[in-house]
Amino acid sequence: MESFTLTRKEMAELLLSLHGSSSRRPLQVLQSAWAKSHQYDLEKGTTLPAFLATLLPPIIEKLIKGSEVKGFSLQEISALGQLIEHSNLSITSMQNWVKRDFKPYFDCPKAGKKYSLNQAALLFVIDDLKSNLDFESIRKLFDIVLGKPEDESVDLVGPIELYAAYTSMFEELDANNDQLLDITGHLKEQPHQDLLAEQVIRHAANRFADRLSGLTDKQREAIRNILLIAVISIQTSYFHSLVRRYCNATLFLHST
Repeated sequence: MESFTLTRKEMAELLLSLHGSSSRRPLQVLQSAWAKSHQYDLEKGTTLPAFLATLLPPIIEKLIKGSEVKGFSLQEISALGQLIEHSNLSITSMQNWVKRDFKPYFDCPKAGKKYSLNQAALLFVIDDLKSNLDFESIRKLFDIVLGKPEDESVDLVGPIELYAAYTSMFEELDANNDQLLDITGHLKEQPHQDLLAEQVIRHAANRFADRLSGLTDKQREAIRNILLIAVISIQTSYFHSLVRRYCNATLFLHST
């Protein structure tokens, strides 16, 4: 059966919808994501058999039925994470994060006995950032951007908003959806073209940071920088995924 997959931006849109920060209902987000990857079936009128052949985890079935969701268990967050393209999120990794590596942010589930939507988003952010950063560096970035783990009201930007910002930036910079940032203008005869990608991503990050009010210049710069880091980390995740696929193929086909 075919797996139901979501881009990071679509996952962010789902969290925003569940959070009440979007005009679209969760089901509409899921329908749009599925339709985008099944244009052929839509055109040929074969959507029913195509959808019946799609593997749905229980949490997606719950959302399709319109059940109200204010938080997730760690198992449900893991199931959602497995839907994100080019992600390698595992329940074991998240258990380590919530119990040890990032414990202050998850010491107390904030949706009854479940983790809040913001805590779920934070786990997805950690999964992206770990492509390029060690946990100590990620914690220091969180100290700057998120402030006190126990008080979300002091966040410079909330985890869902942060996740939605950089995932939208990545898709904006990857307009042709080939998983590679669309950086044009490289000329062999001109030096320092390595700065072009950085400038393009910085410009996009600045646009988001400039929309935030009540921040000092230093705080706005910190937001811009973490967005830049996160966008590059998504790109890194794609290459890591590609490496794993070729490694697995080689080991499977050539090992005896």
